[in-house]
Amino acid sequence: MSSIASGTVSTTRSTLCFRKIPKPVMQWQDVTVKMVVDAPASVAYKLYADREMFPKWMPFLSSVEAMEGSPDLSRYLVKLESFGQNIEYHFLAKNLQPIPDRKIHWRSIEGFENRGSVRFFPRGPSSCLVEISFSYEVPNAFAPVAFAMKPFMENIIRGGLERFAAFVKTI
Repeated sequence: MSSIASGTVSTTRSTLCFRKIPKPVMQWQDVTVKMVVDAPASVAYKLYADREMFPKWMPFLSSVEAMEGSPDLSRYLVKLESFGQNIEYHFLAKNLQPIPDRKIHWRSIEGFENRGSVRFFPRGPSSCLVEISFSYEVPNAFAPVAFAMKPFMENIIRGGLERFAAFVKTI
């Protein structure tokens, strides 16, 4: 019997049998960031609904590409530096049914496991509260140190929301 990266192979004469290696047990980590933005909820929502504009206020997103023929799917390329390492990964996300001027939400369907939402709460005619909730999977083996990653993720998302608030003022 020999093993290969995708599973274990048993050979008997000309028959190959593959046993799938189980996916590691994961747990979800959640981050929520809120900020008042000087724009009506409808304006903030409209800007956030254009996913391909995300890199303008989220520099860790190198690109976001809406999939041709599937407007609810987008491919994200993430590039960031952490702990002296350059990190790059991608994921394909499906936008779920939005609530116009109120909520945009998604879940990944390929690549980095994540899900989240952006909610818009009116605060009068010219401002709104924007709330970003983001959840991502961490292998159980890293659970004891996952708490150290949470402030890092909060800072990344808070920085993106601060840049979004500044970007809205230029419109």
